[in-house]
Amino acid sequence: MSVQGAFIFGCAGTRLTRDERAFFRAAAPWGFILFSRNIEDPDQVRWLTTELREAVGRAVPIFIDQEGGRVARLRPPHWRAWIAPLDQVAQNRRHAARAMLIRYRLIADELHRIGIDGNCAPVLDLAQPDTHPVLHNRCYGDNVVQVAEIAAAAAEGLISGGVLPVIKHIPGHGRATADSHLELPRVTAKEKVLRVSDFLAFEAVSGLPIAMTAHVVYEALDTGAPATTSPRVIAMIRETIGFSGLLMTDDISMQALSGPIEARSRAALVAGCDIVLHCNGDMAEMETVAAAAGAMSAAAQARADAALGWRRDPEPVDIAALEAEFEALMSGAL
Repeated sequence: MSVQGAFIFGCAGTRLTRDERAFFRAAAPWGFILFSRNIEDPDQVRWLTTELREAVGRAVPIFIDQEGGRVARLRPPHWRAWIAPLDQVAQNRRHAARAMLIRYRLIADELHRIGIDGNCAPVLDLAQPDTHPVLHNRCYGDNVVQVAEIAAAAAEGLISGGVLPVIKHIPGHGRATADSHLELPRVTAKEKVLRVSDFLAFEAVSGLPIAMTAHVVYEALDTGAPATTSPRVIAMIRETIGFSGLLMTDDISMQALSGPIEARSRAALVAGCDIVLHCNGDMAEMETVAAAAGAMSAAAQARADAALGWRRDPEPVDIAALEAEFEALMSGAL
């Protein structure tokens, strides 16, 4: 097996440059992630995903954030538009899980058709009255049992469509009142409270293959470091929540984290993350991350291989019938 880097990278535009192609070939990232800057139309994205896999010479997983609602890299006219997840749940609470399963099965169909086989969803963060607006309506609700049920259904929809789900933001971002893209959130809730709410939501889906960390300080566990770089929090994710799959960081370049990007990358891996996620496509930063992170550890590689074992061909489904059922659910006809 070829050596694989302990990182997932983005790229700058809609096609790979010669320098990017050479760098990815040498660095051998475990995977890639696409953003709106990489998207024009289905043919272009299919070509880009082919280029990325050819650059590293293997069937590398390619991810995207396609939650639907505000966080959607694929948008009309080429792809479906979706309301915010929290609004969708509110529209039909009785059949919320079924509606979310259909939503993500339809999203999976769109992703699979353009060569994307990983989606950074579902979101298991619990909505709170003071959850920061950057996250609030991306949540599925405030009830841990219902959120876990809806998230499991969303993951099922993705998997059945040939797409790997990435649960986020473990161990729970909902109590954060700051935007982690811009600053470091701190959660002051007691550990007992977190264990029967935020953490419990992730425990219910801990058997899924991939999770993304939260750049959030949980003062009850570690006052000095956010989950991404906290050995104590990551040990709790493994031991208490029981997540044994591949653990990736949230974007390592976000401003919630401090210090040079190479120090952030090393700290995340030392703390127990398996993979460093770097999203902005900046070549100099990617070179720094690659040098700092190096190759995946044997344990991380085993978890990565196990995660890829979840990939499958999409199950046959009548897309038109699913669309009709979704519309009926949202209109209240069902």
